[in-house]
Amino acid sequence: MADRGRDAYHPAMPASPGPKADPPGHPLGVPRTPPADPPGHPRGVPAAGRRESKAARTARAAEVRQRLAARYPDVTTALTHRSAWELLVATILSAQSTDEVVNRVTVELFHRYPTVADLAAADREELEQAIHATGFFRNKAKSVQGAASYLLEHHGGEVPGTMDELVELPGVGRKTANVVLGSFFARNEGVVVDTHVGRLSRRLGLTRNNDPVKVERDLMVLVPVDEWTIFSHRLIWFGREVCTAKDPRCDRCELADLCPSAFKVGRWVKAARPAKGRGQRPTRRAISGSSSE
Repeated sequence: MADRGRDAYHPAMPASPGPKADPPGHPLGVPRTPPADPPGHPRGVPAAGRRESKAARTARAAEVRQRLAARYPDVTTALTHRSAWELLVATILSAQSTDEVVNRVTVELFHRYPTVADLAAADREELEQAIHATGFFRNKAKSVQGAASYLLEHHGGEVPGTMDELVELPGVGRKTANVVLGSFFARNEGVVVDTHVGRLSRRLGLTRNNDPVKVERDLMVLVPVDEWTIFSHRLIWFGREVCTAKDPRCDRCELADLCPSAFKVGRWVKAARPAKGRGQRPTRRAISGSSSE
């Protein structure tokens, strides 16, 4: 991970008077004990103000992977599909939607339009109505039909099995391509970074980035190639069941002692805030108002 402070401007500091002498009785040449982490700080996680080394982050990521693997030994995408084409369409529809909604929609969608050619030739307004529940239905209908037409023209109606070919399809980026490649073709060419993976990666301190491509790049360094796909699925399921966006359950999280965000988000932030009207300093306006009486 790039060092954010590398190119930052640092003002000149006064010359140091030199290292402080060891306290009386301290063994010669033995480094003094570093300050302990604050009480309650997660084990193995650097405290505020301390930069975690690459080796430490890699070791912590390995422990995260191990615990997630114990919880989800064999897990895959929750999107229902019978072919690469159905998974491609379902993944396009899943943007800003839930897998449950998408699975309900695709049952009827693939019954009405069973082939790539059928979807390419579908009436646009009817297609929009069919996928309306997934949200952003106009853009999604355009992407699905664009992808279908492109496949018919360039790949004989078959979904290609490489990243370079998949991202040429309308409406298909790296996330969608990684889902299809990893979950259908069993090819680890990248890490799926959806909202769950991005959120958990930042909370766990595995990345500082918000851009999905940069998050993927950071995770690819920390996770072995053969785990890229399943690690994504494990994070996704954990994000749904435990580390949710609005109400993460840090109290029953098996990663809490490895997480720099543990008990600092969601309900835990609200619990730490003082109640309104209690323990607050009076405002300057209030003070001036009381003195005039």
